[in-house]
Amino acid sequence: MTGLEKTGFGRFRGLLSAKAGTAPDEPDVAVSSPDESRQTRLLIRNYEECGLGWFWSTDEKGRITYISDTVAQALGGAREDLGGQMLQNVFAMADDDGDKRERTLPLPLLLNAHKKFSNLLIKSARPGSEALWRISGRPQFSESGEFEGYLGNGNVLDGSEIAERNDSHKAIFDTLTGLFNRDHITKRLDTTLKSYCASKRSCAIMLLDLDRFKQVNDTLGHPAGDALLKQVAERLRQVFKGSCEIGRPGGDEFQIILPDCDDRGELGEQAKKIISMLSQPFSLDEGRCMIGASVGIAIAPYDGLDRESLIRSADLALYAAKAGGRGQFRFYSADLRAEAERRRQIKAELGDALAREQMFLAYEPRVDSANTVVGLQATVRWEHPDFSEIPADIFWPMAYESNLVIPIVEWSLRQACADAIHWPDGVKLALCVPIEQFKGKDVAGLIKQALNDADLAPERLEIEVAETIFTGDYDNIKKQLMAIKMHGVRLILDDFGTGYASLGHLRDALFDEIKISQCFVRQIEGETKTNEPIVTAIVSLARAMNMQTVAVGADSLSELETLRRLDVDKVQGGVFSDAVIFEDVMDAMDNGSWLIEPNGPSRSRSERRSVLRNVGLIHEDYRYELRMRNLSRTGCLIEGLQDVPLGEQFVVDFGGGQLAVALVTRSVGAQQGLEFELPLVDDGAGGLVTRNRISPYALAAAGMPLEALPSGSYPLSQLGGAQMAIPQAKFLQVEK
Repeated sequence: MTGLEKTGFGRFRGLLSAKAGTAPDEPDVAVSSPDESRQTRLLIRNYEECGLGWFWSTDEKGRITYISDTVAQALGGAREDLGGQMLQNVFAMADDDGDKRERTLPLPLLLNAHKKFSNLLIKSARPGSEALWRISGRPQFSESGEFEGYLGNGNVLDGSEIAERNDSHKAIFDTLTGLFNRDHITKRLDTTLKSYCASKRSCAIMLLDLDRFKQVNDTLGHPAGDALLKQVAERLRQVFKGSCEIGRPGGDEFQIILPDCDDRGELGEQAKKIISMLSQPFSLDEGRCMIGASVGIAIAPYDGLDRESLIRSADLALYAAKAGGRGQFRFYSADLRAEAERRRQIKAELGDALAREQMFLAYEPRVDSANTVVGLQATVRWEHPDFSEIPADIFWPMAYESNLVIPIVEWSLRQACADAIHWPDGVKLALCVPIEQFKGKDVAGLIKQALNDADLAPERLEIEVAETIFTGDYDNIKKQLMAIKMHGVRLILDDFGTGYASLGHLRDALFDEIKISQCFVRQIEGETKTNEPIVTAIVSLARAMNMQTVAVGADSLSELETLRRLDVDKVQGGVFSDAVIFEDVMDAMDNGSWLIEPNGPSRSRSERRSVLRNVGLIHEDYRYELRMRNLSRTGCLIEGLQDVPLGEQFVVDFGGGQLAVALVTRSVGAQQGLEFELPLVDDGAGGLVTRNRISPYALAAAGMPLEALPSGSYPLSQLGGAQMAIPQAKFLQVEK
């Protein structure tokens, strides 16, 4: 504090009180002479005009009662214009170095706390201002202790301070997004885990990877990609407004540290929110685009005790989320390591699958209103010698990553045309061609050659292209689509309404048919009928533009009934048939046509996984190994114990530290229905997990080594200590 502030601050306060229209509350001001007051005003003005510093004050409500002219001018106005405004509406907190920023309360909270503060870094609350100040403030109270406002001073940052701050900022923050950079987020995670391990606290980490970001860079350019990353960072800040820390290690990867969080229900909901928010359209100067996100989650100390092991676990979970179809989240589990090794082997052998003739085609029927098959959509399958048939949602992402999608599609086009020549003339062949096929390739020439080799009529081939095709060089894409159309081949726009297509694209691109996505077929039935208006609009648009419609993913009779009521031309889905191999197609068409009567549940239901598995059932101090046949969020069905009474309490051990307290609510012979005390939560893969797990800290206290949770269960003798008596079974266990 300068000599001026020490000797004249009381008079400055009285001066400001006079300006605010209130009587000064210090006696020395009241008796000061006019000359002395004038001298004080001159000294303060000279101090302000020389740029040495400035002063401010507020009333008890936080309204500005005085501010120096130099600051008012820097804010783009006059001092009189700022009088009466709330200080927190004029100034905002500026980003400081990471550690200070974390410890500093927001400006409104600081002012409302009526506490003194010093060297607070602030900026103009109005966007676009580059001026920075450091301010200090001291609350003022009346003799009766009532708060009367703040008196404060400040100074503007000079060039050297700004340069030093910028250097410090670059060492901590990512220059593009303003999030923590790789080095700082790594140090923060290291420090947090070491501290939390010592204090036996939990910490979760999320690894986030953007889906389809490479397409944005490739088609719209790197400036668009940079702008997109900035918007992604801002959306992440909206999701996480608490004490968590967000970093961008690089590229399209993000990392989120969530301290004191091990509730997998809560973490799953946050992951769903991220995925939903990042799946909404982004507006860029280059155009509108849509991406997505995959999230991997690991929790210390359950999945790792140090940074390396925890990141490795979260990375495996992220890989599983991406391999599962993207736009999903996964929790780490010990089984993922074996699964990752399996996927590594699959990816390594994918390149040889065609040469070894392990690939084959399956065909999903498209059915008209008379239940007659009028088309077949070709899908690629892979019969692995060690892993049997590998689902397409596993190997297709690998094919894209390995640049193998082009040769696979070219092979499937030739093979499908060769198969289709054996079908009745009225049955069309549909094949999806990805955007990668249009990059530097003569797609029209490739299609013509395949048709000629198979001697297949062009009008029997339907080429499907997804809406993402419009994110590329549209003029080039349009020429290629036109060339395909000139050969007589039909064009179908896949998944219309989920991405990038506009009405202008429909008008220009000469499509013959619009494919209605499965996401719109869902929730088309029932009381809400959420998607019925969307399907109605798509059908009306197609009719107006002389196009047909095909809906995919219809699995229930009610969905089929609604789609037909809305005049959808063709339908495919489990309500008719899943994809079948060529030989089955030929058998079904033996009479010249294929008629399929719809068959399925009356209402759609969510996919259910088989839950036939062994679990541990703990009663008092005895553990049974039993078979579980049914599982829901609220309970399960187990078998293997004879005549268990209602109301008996058990603990179900799912393995990996997952324990669920359960009560017997139904008991018939050797089967018991159990109701969980706490409902299970989504695991991100269509399964269920417990919200919490046994803490490794608790296991260590019981005598086990402190380590991440392994898979499987833990012997009760270990958990109970060396003096634990030999347990006795209360119920008779029977074999099923």
